[in-house]
This record gives sequence, structure tokens and C-alpha cells, in this order.
Amino acid sequence: MDLFRSGKVPEVIRRKGATGNLPLAAEEQIEILTLLAAAPEAELREKALETLQGWNGAEVRRVMASPQTAPDVLRFAAEQLLAGREELREILLWNPSLPAESRDLLERNPAPQPAVVEAADGPPSQPQPEPLLPPPMQEAAIESPSKPEPEPASIPAAEEAAVEILAKLAAGAQIEDVTGAQAEAPPEVTKRDDELTQKDRETLIEKINRMTVVEKIRAALTGNMETRTLLIRDANKIISRAVLQSPKISETEAESYAAAKNVSEEVLRLIAMNRKFMKTYVVMRALVNNPRAPIDITLPLLNRVNERDLKGLSLNRNVPEVIRSMAIKMIKQREEATKPKLPGKH
Repeated sequence: MDLFRSGKVPEVIRRKGATGNLPLAAEEQIEILTLLAAAPEAELREKALETLQGWNGAEVRRVMASPQTAPDVLRFAAEQLLAGREELREILLWNPSLPAESRDLLERNPAPQPAVVEAADGPPSQPQPEPLLPPPMQEAAIESPSKPEPEPASIPAAEEAAVEILAKLAAGAQIEDVTGAQAEAPPEVTKRDDELTQKDRETLIEKINRMTVVEKIRAALTGNMETRTLLIRDANKIISRAVLQSPKISETEAESYAAAKNVSEEVLRLIAMNRKFMKTYVVMRALVNNPRAPIDITLPLLNRVNERDLKGLSLNRNVPEVIRSMAIKMIKQREEATKPKLPGKH
């Protein structure tokens, strides 16, 4: 990322970055695309902007909602991406990292209002004939006259609302004000973990399965550790992201998530991006030793692993081979660096 920011990346890598095919996290790829969209080469600029405009909407919304996103990326989104993604306006305005000038720009230029078509006076106009289709399209229409139009999926809308909730919470809003849910959480969610009985745990699983997305977000942020342990494995990435934003997570709990084999890759990436978690050595070590952790986030962490754990990593057959090989290489390099150097000949 530093090489991209300084403009020292080789041309072949820059072209690959403009297509969005680098083995990096979505946050880094989106930042690279915003950098390349301002490149001096017109072809590179156009390709990067085209890739960015076609990027997965849920990932773009998540990145723009995160306070950890670089201000330059948020500024670019406010200036370049709103034309095709008007839903980003509210998310950007709730992000505390949005630069002041970009915030002023969005507030000065509100979202366009839909045009209201008023009924015209006078007799109704005659129906206009439908435009003729070219012969090939006429044949296709005759062959499949009753083919239904695909209905738009409702999942992106629900995910968009959930991302907006997380963005507002990150900006300091109260949970009750954002979610609008007045019903209190079930007692199994708010009980202390040492007070939960086996029946409570069974009831908790049933109640979580019946919760809506908003209710799960509330439970993830305010619930007990048992609730978070269940929600961290939720199929909806928004829910697991809410779990990691809970202020109640302890170092031990974060370590257990980093070492878990039954969480998604997205969870492990979010842990690696969380500065609070990564300041704790045991969390970082658990992440490096997790065979499910993506190589692109564990490989740079090897420099922080101490000698004892590095040796253990070199013998760990569960981690990817590239991690083991790099651990062995680093052990040899450290041994060479500690050897006494003989005085040179004069």
C-alpha cells in the first residue's frame, strides 16, 4: 500500500490493480482503485474507475461506513461515486472520518428528488405504438412471450440498512435511536455468562434463530459472551462485524475468535484490521497460527512473532506451506544476525 501511495509500483502491478485482481483485502483494493483513478495515464484512470463503479455494492458500503477508511478514499467516493450509488450519501455523512470539505459538499448538494408527473388537462392522448424490434429480437420475443422478468433480490436492501446502522453507531449514535427497536432483549442475551444454565443456552439458540437483522445487531453489541459466540458464526457478515464492534469483547475472547476454525474468512480479516485487537500479542499469534486465516494478512505479521513462537510455527503442519517456509527462513536470518562477526582483514 505504501508503494502504491508513493507511486513506486511497477506498471504491470498497477495495471493488475486497476482490474481489481490483486490478492488483497477489499478495503485495500478499493483504496488502490481510488489512487489509480487519479493516475496520469488516461487508460489506467478509466479502467480503475470502471472497476470501482462495478465493485460489489455491499463491500463498497462496508468500506465507506468504516471510520478506519482513509479520508482520501471517502473524499473520492463523495466526489466520484455518488452519481451511480446514491445510497452512499447517508453512509458517508455518518462516517466521522469523512473530510470536512467533502461533508460540506454533500450537504450543499442534497440528493435529487424524484420528478412528479402531473396529469395534463384536455382529452387523453392516443396510445403510442410500441417501437418495432429488430428481426432477431422479434423472433426471441415470439419464442418466449411469457418469460417473467427476474425480481430484484431483497437481500442487498436489508444489508444496506444494516451497514447504515453500523455506520451510525460508529459515529456515536445511540443503539435505541438507530435501530428503532423498543422491545427489550431476551433475558438470556443480557444475563451474565456465569449465570446462564444449560436451558438458558438452548433457549438462547432458538431465540437468536428467530431474531431479525436489527435485533441481532443489538444483541451482538449489548449481549453477553455466549450470545456473541453464537452470532460471530452468523451467515450474514454484517452480524459478525457487529460482534467485533462490541465494547464488551475481552482479549481472551478476541484470541478465541482469532484461533477459531469455524468462523468466516471475513471475520479473520476484520480482526487483522482492528488495531485494538492486533496490539495484543496473543491475538496476533492466534491469527498467524490459524490455518483458515488468509495468507495475505498472516504473512506480514510474521515479523512480530517472537523466536519461540516462530519455531513452533515452523513445525506446524496445519498452517499453509508458505507460512512455514517463511518462518524457517526468518529463524535462519535471525540466527545469522546474532552470530558474532569476525574482524575484517586490514
